[in-house]
Amino acid sequence: MSIRINDVAPDFTADTTQGPIQFHQWIGDGWAVLFSHPKDFTPVCTTELGYMAGLAPEFAKRNTKIIGLSVDPVASHGKWSADIEETQGHKVNYPMIGDPELKIAKLYDMLPADAGVTSEGRTPANNATVRTVFVIGPDKKVKLMLIYPMSTGRNFDEVLRVLDSLQLTAKHAVSTPVNWKPGEDVVVPAAMAEEDVKKKFPAGLKTLKPYLRLGAQPK
Repeated sequence: MSIRINDVAPDFTADTTQGPIQFHQWIGDGWAVLFSHPKDFTPVCTTELGYMAGLAPEFAKRNTKIIGLSVDPVASHGKWSADIEETQGHKVNYPMIGDPELKIAKLYDMLPADAGVTSEGRTPANNATVRTVFVIGPDKKVKLMLIYPMSTGRNFDEVLRVLDSLQLTAKHAVSTPVNWKPGEDVVVPAAMAEEDVKKKFPAGLKTLKPYLRLGAQPK
């Protein structure tokens, strides 16, 4: 199946390094970041998993759980975690999903249906497309997808920035402009009722064009 923004994230059950989960139940009433990897013991992914472990408190502040997936068994993930902690200085403190039968990779359209039924014998190159970040909202819908090549490490600071935008815009029905950071002006949707504009932006707006109005970030 093809996945698009605002589709319901496919639910699944799986073994993880922290025990079995049912994905939607595990998410609960908060947000979640699912990020995938083509193979254990790959160099770029090792740096990513360690960095995410260091960012875990920042995601927790945003009521967001993080979970990794790699196309290998959970037992292999445990051995890889030791390498990650040794080389990156952060213990992997979030669950890692095992996907040795490629079921979740296929469910999330990261591998084609005819990719086989086992991770055995597959190389990272075979699984190169399993390099996606999904941000999932409390409604269990996909809010963001980022797909990276194996040669380029992901920017998880950007994932935090987008998460801040997603949470702000969901709460206040505004938008954020290019390169927006928390605390900066936001975009006022043209369709927002003037009554709501006055309530949300008591200090007034900067009107650049009738369709492009900026206001201070709502509290």
